[in-house]
Amino acid sequence: MSDDAAQTFESVSAGASLTYPMQCSALRKNGHVVIKGRPCKIVDMSTSKTGKHGHAKVHMVAIDIFTNKKLEDLSPSTHNMEVPNVTRTEFQLINIDDGFLSLMTPDGATKDDVRVPDGELGSKLESEWEEGKDLIVTIISAMNEEACISYKEAPKGA
Repeated sequence: MSDDAAQTFESVSAGASLTYPMQCSALRKNGHVVIKGRPCKIVDMSTSKTGKHGHAKVHMVAIDIFTNKKLEDLSPSTHNMEVPNVTRTEFQLINIDDGFLSLMTPDGATKDDVRVPDGELGSKLESEWEEGKDLIVTIISAMNEEACISYKEAPKGA
C-alpha cells in the first residue's frame, strides 16, 4: 500500500455509539428503543400474526424519556430497530443558577449544562435546595441529551 492511500478513521468519544441495533422480537416492555429519532421507554408491546406470506408485526407504544410524549411504531418482528445507549449518573448538587443545575462530577470537576427539570420535580428540587439540604441528583443521558429525572437527600455523616 502506498503512503497516500493511508486510511483515516473517524473517532468517537470512548468508542461508544449513540445507539445499537436489536431485533424487534428481542425488545421488551420497560426497555428502550428509538422511535422517530427519539430515545423512548417501551410501555406496551403487542405482536400480531399476519397472513400466509406476511411477517408477524410488533406494535410498540413508548414514552420519550426526555419529553414524556407518547410515540407508537409498527415494525416487522424480524427487522432491526435502534436501541439508545441510556446511562444514569448521580451527581452532587452544588448550586442552582439561572435555570441550570451546577453539579460536581465524581472526579471533582463541575458540570453546568443540565437544566432544572420542569414541573413539580423542578420546583421541589429548588425549594429543598433553598432550605439548605445537600442533594444528589440523578441525570439520565442518551443520544447527546441529558435531563434530571430524580433527586434525593445526600446521606448525613461522611
